[in-house]
Amino acid sequence: MDVHLTDRLLERMLMAPPAPFTPTTARQIGLTPRDLRRLVGAGLLRRPVRGVYVPAHLPDSLALRLAVLSVVVPEDCVVTDRTAAWLWGADMALPPGSHLTVPPVSVFAPRNRRLRNGVVASGQRDLIDRDVAELDGVLVTSVIRTACDVGRLLPRYQAIGVMDALARVGGLDALSVSEEMRRFRGYRGVIQGRELASYLDAGADSPPESEARIRWIDLGLPKPRTQVPVPNPTGGWFYIDIGLEERRLGVEYFGEAFHGPQQQASDDSRIAWLTKVETWQIVVVRRRNLYGRGQDYETLLQRANQRALRELLEHRSVST
Repeated sequence: MDVHLTDRLLERMLMAPPAPFTPTTARQIGLTPRDLRRLVGAGLLRRPVRGVYVPAHLPDSLALRLAVLSVVVPEDCVVTDRTAAWLWGADMALPPGSHLTVPPVSVFAPRNRRLRNGVVASGQRDLIDRDVAELDGVLVTSVIRTACDVGRLLPRYQAIGVMDALARVGGLDALSVSEEMRRFRGYRGVIQGRELASYLDAGADSPPESEARIRWIDLGLPKPRTQVPVPNPTGGWFYIDIGLEERRLGVEYFGEAFHGPQQQASDDSRIAWLTKVETWQIVVVRRRNLYGRGQDYETLLQRANQRALRELLEHRSVST
C-alpha cells in the first residue's frame, strides 16, 4: 500500500459506498480525480470499466459486473462486443493493456441515438429478439451473438481468444457458431468470423493458448487438439495444451500467473517426462515467444515439427 496516503484520504475512502460508484459520487464525498488515481494505485479501488470505481475488497462476480454496468449503461441500450463477453464471464475479453488504459463500455444504442459521454462507445447494430438477453435489468447480446460479433470485428488473434473463452463459459461449439455465422453474409468481417468459428475450441485455457493454436494452423500444420491426455508416472494423466498425437508434437504455454519460479521444478519434471519417457516434442512457450520484436514461436514450432517428423520416419523404418 502507498505509505503516502494521508489520513484525510483514508477517511474519505471509508465514506465511499460499498458498491460500484462514479466520479460524481466520489466528488460528493470529497474525492478528487487525483485521489481516485492514488487509491487505485494503492490497491484500495479497482476501475473495471471507464467511469466506474469498485472497492477492491469486493470479490469479482456476475452480480458485481452487472452492478458495474448498470451504473453507466442506459436501460434501453444493449451491452455488446468485448464488454458483453466480459459480462458473460470471459475474463480476458477486454483489450490488451486494459489495466493501463481502461476501455469504454461497448453498447448498442437504439436507432438514431448515439451516446457521447466518454464512458461508453456506442454504435448501430442489427439485433433480433434472440440476440438479446436480460440479466438483472441489464440488456446484453446473447453468448452466441457475442461470439459472432467479436469473431467478425476484433483483430484476428484477439478474436479467437475471446471466442474460445465464450465457448468455455457458454457451452458453445464450432458447429453452432459456424451455423449462426451464416446470418451475417455481407456483414463486415464475416469471412474472418466464419474461419474462426470453424476453429473455435472450448479447451483453450487462455487467449495466448488460442493465439498459439491459430498460429500453428497458419503454418500449414494439421489442426491440433487442445488438452491432449498423456499418461503420467503416477498412473494419472498430463494434459498438453495443444497437441498433435500422431506426431507427438505439442505446445505448452507457460503464463506468468501459473508458471513462476515456485512451479519451475514441477514444470521441469513434467516436461522431462513428456519428452524423455513419452517421446513428445514439446515447445514450451512463454509470453516473450509470442509477443514483441523477439518473438520466435513459429521458428520453435517448425523446428520441433521437423524433429517430430524425423522421429516418426525413423520409428516406421525400424518397425518395417
